[in-house]
Amino acid sequence: MATIHSESAVSKQQQTVYFILASVGVCHLLNDSMQSLLPATYPMFKASLHLSFSQIGLIALTYQLTASLLQPVVGSYTDRRPKPFSLPIGISFTLVGLVLLSTASNFHMMLLSTGIVGMGSSIFHPESSRLARLASGGRYGLAQSMFQVGGNVGSAAGPLLIAFIVLSRGQSSIAWFAILALAAIAVLLPVSLWYKGHLASKAKAGGSRPAVSPVPPRKVHISIAILVALLFSKYFYLSSINNYLIFYLMGKFHVSMRLAQIHLFIFLASVAVGTFVGGPVGDRIGRKYVIWVSILGVLPFTLLLPHANLFWTTILTIVIGLVLASAFAAIVVYAQELLPGKVGMISGLFFGLAFGIAGLGAALFGRLADLTSIDFVYRMCAYLPAIGLLTAFLPDLQEGRRRLKREVAASR
Repeated sequence: MATIHSESAVSKQQQTVYFILASVGVCHLLNDSMQSLLPATYPMFKASLHLSFSQIGLIALTYQLTASLLQPVVGSYTDRRPKPFSLPIGISFTLVGLVLLSTASNFHMMLLSTGIVGMGSSIFHPESSRLARLASGGRYGLAQSMFQVGGNVGSAAGPLLIAFIVLSRGQSSIAWFAILALAAIAVLLPVSLWYKGHLASKAKAGGSRPAVSPVPPRKVHISIAILVALLFSKYFYLSSINNYLIFYLMGKFHVSMRLAQIHLFIFLASVAVGTFVGGPVGDRIGRKYVIWVSILGVLPFTLLLPHANLFWTTILTIVIGLVLASAFAAIVVYAQELLPGKVGMISGLFFGLAFGIAGLGAALFGRLADLTSIDFVYRMCAYLPAIGLLTAFLPDLQEGRRRLKREVAASR
């Protein structure tokens, strides 16, 4: 009877739970909508608080570091001791940070409020990524894409929220977005209960055997280093777009701030589409191929961007967003397959690195823009996707799995 129950529990765990994936995706959308307000407010605060590009870069760095340094720690801890209700707790930090941002009257207050928002992100992302994998039913790329696309759609919403609400109603209207936090908490409470029940069922079924990496330890370390380098290429370049596209368009083409916000929204929307496509395609054709095309394939377009007029700048940013964004789900799932059983640590590490690298890029590009120009920044970072050539050194995980099966069969 115990065996039948165990098999039933395992079978249940292998089903794709779309309700959970959709709920986590929606909450990721709400969370990142609130967090995306930060870069979209930079021009407004730059004018009202008389900030330099270097100070804007430091604000972005503060947010990205607090959103990154804790993520691997949180993920590693919850690998050993899962905390289902950490998700609404993370959203609560974001809520507090936004309320403080709505009253920020100086540079240091902005640093504090953005830091608190970043802490919310560091709690929310690792455990929600793990939850998406648990609900995947084995379709890991699809689950990661559904989770991640929610965040990308939320990020794309930030410039529109600023353009049509905050710019017309003022800084204090940022506090209104606490409603989004409350909505996310309401959705996450039943999700956390499902998560708690899932953990109880898994414990009753006797858990699962420790998974083994399909490649030797030395290759695991080399592969993780390569994936980090690819992540650096992707997010260092995206940082130049996310944080400075508005200034680039206003300075080079003399468009209004509202129109520049809309252009940023178009780019971020293309990122959301590319993210959703990358995961399922990786499930079908292999994640290594998606990484190849996504990172290296965008190089011709980044090289053309600094020389384009306004129309072609819009087209090129759409293509860059679509292609470059498809890599993230593939990179995360590839890394999770390299180190099975450490989903939280890997999710926290790669989400954390994504935030940290983007923050470092924002700070460095801000300083470089002060010394030269935004146009020079785009000319310089156009070569970053060439790092995609490192993908050639990633091992074939499918061949590694076949080798493991042969070794297990031979040992019996």
